[in-house]
Amino acid sequence: MIHSASVDRSAVNLESRSNPLPDPWPDSGEASQEGAIAPSWLARCATQIAPDLLGCTLVRQFPDGQVVRGLIVETEAYTADDPACHAYRRRTARNGVMFGPPGYAYVYLIYGIYHCINVVTEAPDVPNAVLIRALQFEAPLPPQVPPGRDQLHRVAAGPGKLCRALQIDLSLNGACFMPGQPLWLEHRTPQFQRNWQQGAIAHTQTTRIGITQGAGFPWRWYLTASPAVSKR
Repeated sequence: MIHSASVDRSAVNLESRSNPLPDPWPDSGEASQEGAIAPSWLARCATQIAPDLLGCTLVRQFPDGQVVRGLIVETEAYTADDPACHAYRRRTARNGVMFGPPGYAYVYLIYGIYHCINVVTEAPDVPNAVLIRALQFEAPLPPQVPPGRDQLHRVAAGPGKLCRALQIDLSLNGACFMPGQPLWLEHRTPQFQRNWQQGAIAHTQTTRIGITQGAGFPWRWYLTASPAVSKR
């Protein structure tokens, strides 16, 4: 998350506001859809949330109503005291979403062409976020992915790839993860959780990718056996 990014300020301009975003799901909406992850669950440090998101599901609802789900198989954590974090030095219009309450999407652009999506965690004015690095798709597939495509498991094997597949761009920066919206998150299935607790699902913790500062922090996690992991 230290790459240079350009954010459309017409979508989000949060530099001068102390608490720019309202609490998501304000009217006891946390139970509005069974299995959906509520903001309260995300109100922890990103280094706790990142491994806990493995096996959870990122859901994308397209404008035409089609819903696509992808299993989260790789994550990275970024915290306020982390030199690789976009919010390490100060609050800006670009990183303002990270200073809001948990449960919002922080989307940015790298190299002028690739988007990356993060889940804001922790608490207002404590900038933390988890970068979703890779997804393993379930049926139905994203609309632009041919059903017979070779190496389907690599379609979302990387943050830029998954955003391209799910048509996630700067227009979704600051979007609330909430059922019925363009994006939401769902908890692990009971079977996945049982297998996880029994040690039947292995995961790996290692260093992050593509950064120069904080490069030694072991803040990347992935499902060891998943073919969709971006890099091992």
